[in-house]
Amino acid sequence: MKKRLVVLTGAGISAESGIATFRDANGLWEGHDVMEVASPQGWRKNPDLVLDFYNQRRKNAHSVAPNAGHLALADLEKDFDVRIITQNVDNLHERAGSSNVIHLHGKLFESRSTLDPSLVYPMEGWELKKGDKCERGSQLRPNIVWFGEPVPLMEQAMQETMQADIFLVVGTSLVVYPAAGLVDFVPDNVPIFVVDPNLPEMRRRPNLHRYEEKASTGMVKVAQLLREKYL
Repeated sequence: MKKRLVVLTGAGISAESGIATFRDANGLWEGHDVMEVASPQGWRKNPDLVLDFYNQRRKNAHSVAPNAGHLALADLEKDFDVRIITQNVDNLHERAGSSNVIHLHGKLFESRSTLDPSLVYPMEGWELKKGDKCERGSQLRPNIVWFGEPVPLMEQAMQETMQADIFLVVGTSLVVYPAAGLVDFVPDNVPIFVVDPNLPEMRRRPNLHRYEEKASTGMVKVAQLLREKYL
């Protein structure tokens, strides 16, 4: 039976593919107060701005490709039961071939009803316009978890974390909650591997392995190590 490898990924892994991150100097939110484009209040105040903002994100995401970090994680499915929990809204994990991905903060290539959150629609192209409506006649909005909104898949992510045989953290600063709190649900006897060029602060615990590298090169090394150590 394959060991269960649970992976928490953040903006760092997508940044290497050319998707700008929240905290970069030239980051995604540059020129925008985050509450203008990623909050229910911002949506009510200026839906045109919010729609355009995410249209540009989708357009950019269409033009980039998965990197070696995404591909290494997908390839690990040959030998491990891999469950990815990502804070990223892009679809690069799926495009790399990962088959079990939980998107904590929503999906860029989905829209949903403003009236009924259960009405979710896949998006083929990059543009969502004013006047695009759900089957009940309400405006569609990006299917993104905005600031101040609950994280619907958090409970599922916690359950996956508690059942991990190995836990891996890739490309995240572990400062955005509730996602950052997942590491506290990793059982004490479970090894944790962390890959990031700026290693996050973490409480000391046995079997903690830290690699100060970007996601692509670090993941290639860690994937080889996991196979040597646990197969």
